Amino acid sequence: MNDPHARGNNKGAARCPLRGRTRPLGRPCGTGLTALAALLVCSVAFAQSPNFDAMRGRTPVADETKPPLLTNPENKDLRRERAYSMQPPTIPHKIDNYQVDLHVNACLGCHSRGRAAVTQAVAVSVSHYMDRDGNFLAEISPRRYFCEQCHVTQVDAKPLVGNRFVDVDEVIKQAVAPAKPPVKK
Repeated sequence: MNDPHARGNNKGAARCPLRGRTRPLGRPCGTGLTALAALLVCSVAFAQSPNFDAMRGRTPVADETKPPLLTNPENKDLRRERAYSMQPPTIPHKIDNYQVDLHVNACLGCHSRGRAAVTQAVAVSVSHYMDRDGNFLAEISPRRYFCEQCHVTQVDAKPLVGNRFVDVDEVIKQAVAPAKPPVKK
């Protein structure tokens, strides 16, 4: 090895590509140690700082978030328009302490087909009495027994996202309506 920068005997030495100095073979270049030390310092700092996720706000990823307070459901007993086609109807009254489990469904006390006329409640749709093959059953289908899987209470809250849904009846009405003549100015 003819290295003009090398000092002394160069046998068993290598030149550090980053610093330009010679070093004994088997001994790491100084920049490798520096990079390793920097990596160690960064990993310790990262482990000590809490990780945040934009969707969770200022709650660290390892911690549980506090759920927002529930708002009071409406209790007007008025049926709302549906926001989209095939939307399950919302529940227009409070259902606090309603028992719906494997043995009891408090909703059916008013909404079953046999009780709806007496209670003046809306009867459960016939689709809830069908099994997955379309066969009609004498009782509510087990797939439709837990009402709150699809139906939710109404809350007077600002929508989280915009909605441009137009009911099919409104679309037909607009299509059939005669075109209005242009307004003269």
